[in-house]
Amino acid sequence: MRSRGIRSYFVASMALVALGLVLTPDAAGQTATIDSPQSYPPGSGMSLLGRAPGSGAFQSDSSPGGGSQLLSTSPGPFGPRVPTSISNPGAGTQATQSQGIAAPVPLPVTDVPIYGSLSLPNGVEDEGPANGLTLDLAIDHLIRENLDLRSKFFEIPQAEADVLTASLRANPIFYADAQLIPYGQYTKERPGGQTQYDVNISYPIDASRKRQARTIVARRAKKVVEAQFQDAVRMTIDNLGIAYVDVLAARETVRYAEASVEGLTRILTITETLQKRGTKNKADVERIRVDQLAAEVGLADSKEKLSAAKRILATLLNLPDEQLDSIDLLGSIHDRYSTPVSGEELVRIALTARPDFNAYKLGIQRAESDVKLAYANRYADLYLLAQPYTFQNNTPNGLKSPTSWAIGLTVPLPVYNRNQGNIARAKVNVTQTQVQTVAREKQIRTEVRLAEREYAVTRAAVERLEKELLPAAKQVLDTTERLYIGGEQDLVAFLTVQRDYNDRVKQYRDTLVRHRRSMLNLNTAVGQRVLP
Repeated sequence: MRSRGIRSYFVASMALVALGLVLTPDAAGQTATIDSPQSYPPGSGMSLLGRAPGSGAFQSDSSPGGGSQLLSTSPGPFGPRVPTSISNPGAGTQATQSQGIAAPVPLPVTDVPIYGSLSLPNGVEDEGPANGLTLDLAIDHLIRENLDLRSKFFEIPQAEADVLTASLRANPIFYADAQLIPYGQYTKERPGGQTQYDVNISYPIDASRKRQARTIVARRAKKVVEAQFQDAVRMTIDNLGIAYVDVLAARETVRYAEASVEGLTRILTITETLQKRGTKNKADVERIRVDQLAAEVGLADSKEKLSAAKRILATLLNLPDEQLDSIDLLGSIHDRYSTPVSGEELVRIALTARPDFNAYKLGIQRAESDVKLAYANRYADLYLLAQPYTFQNNTPNGLKSPTSWAIGLTVPLPVYNRNQGNIARAKVNVTQTQVQTVAREKQIRTEVRLAEREYAVTRAAVERLEKELLPAAKQVLDTTERLYIGGEQDLVAFLTVQRDYNDRVKQYRDTLVRHRRSMLNLNTAVGQRVLP
């Protein structure tokens, strides 16, 4: 009876262990990394950040003991069930390459044609209500509410989870067996050894400190992801700046279009008065009226463009549609600020502040930790066997049944280095990341120089337009208008001068917008607010 109970106990134990092995999926760790922007199915678990610098090497399986099949050896105290990685240490280093944060694609700069004429309005620019939305307030709201940034932020806690996964210790392996079970029963005519029941536990010993090495890799990968997220914030703020300036430009265009309508309405009234006096004919009146109607169409078009620019801004800020019409900005399209520091100082700031460059520098450290991990993965774990219970059934022989214990150690012999390829790949990845970092440094230097030059050129152009070209064009227009009203100039000559003046105003407006954008572009290139 005792033998049958013991046999039932061990059979049930073996069944439960086998069921657990079948139902438990292999754990696979994820390390955070940067790739070029890609599109992945929603819910696929792929990172939104792109491929991370320094992530080109094979990565270790961060789940201790995960994915390993059991090595089939003889049952009993001399055959512990251990993972097959003891005979293939290099196989565990090729984990799936996870992804990192990709910076958002820059918004296209709005450059739509203006239908209708523009005139320079009297008075200074209306910067908006005192409680209007400033650029600083817009940036604060963007960081809190932008859905794209909010979704990418979750890459950071995922990277923290990867650190936790990488730091986990391997679980011990429980094994129970029953051996020398006869078909039927042993007899004197057909004797056999005692039926034996064994319980053993194999505990993996990480002699090469793989767990510590993969934890360092995961921690450094997390730092890369954090830098990537900061770069995504930088580029999203750049997109916000484009949308913000587009609204300011559209609002100023409405003012210019309104000034044009007012001016042509005044000229139409004067021409109608001159017609009644007999100095102008009906064709002159109709000609002015056509231009005045065209200006009204241009005004309506500019208002529609203002509404469209506000909608893009509202999308970035995640504002509801009902708040679209209530968006009022407090800002100016004009540059009323001092010139920032120039030259090598801006480059120095950029190389310190740009998070994308910091991501590559951190990527070198991450790649170097991959090399150490590849070296650690040369050796598989040792397996300490503890067999606290062995029962040998002597009941069929009428003898007492003894119990015993055993201890053993499984050591994979490192006769061959099975991880040579991964070590070589990890070393090459360090060099590759270093080259990429140098290339990114040169790119940043070029971006800063170009942005600085664009700012200087457009600022000089605006100043010259304001001081020389526009006053001269306005003087010619005023003189021609007086001659036209006095009957000394015909309508064709007056309209020609009017259109020339309109072209100069459009040129001034476009240069203002270009210069305001160059200010924000310089901030983006430097990675820091050097201009408002």
